[in-house]
Amino acid sequence: MDEIPAAVERALTAIDEQDNDAFVAAFADDGYVDDWGRQFRGHDRIRSWSDNELIGKRATFTGTQVSTPGNPLTIVTQVGGDGFNGPSHFTFDVQGDQLASMTITA
Repeated sequence: MDEIPAAVERALTAIDEQDNDAFVAAFADDGYVDDWGRQFRGHDRIRSWSDNELIGKRATFTGTQVSTPGNPLTIVTQVGGDGFNGPSHFTFDVQGDQLASMTITA
């Protein structure tokens, strides 16, 4: 894959390892997840979202590729698991060494 910032790598590794603590820790204190227009801001809300929508649903990413390099950086991946299954774009905004946001779209 193209150059991926360390904060994005940490989040993707956390998803691969099903480690919700590491996933949440990749975000800044005021970071957020935007899941198709629904926003979850701050560590507690990101954790709750992930418990219900991502790691708690044993999500897997396969065939992950960078579709838009830079910052923000967008990856396209095939999502599997016990929740949503299908292709998705994940756009990460990195500020310093943490994620300011992760936005999920079709």
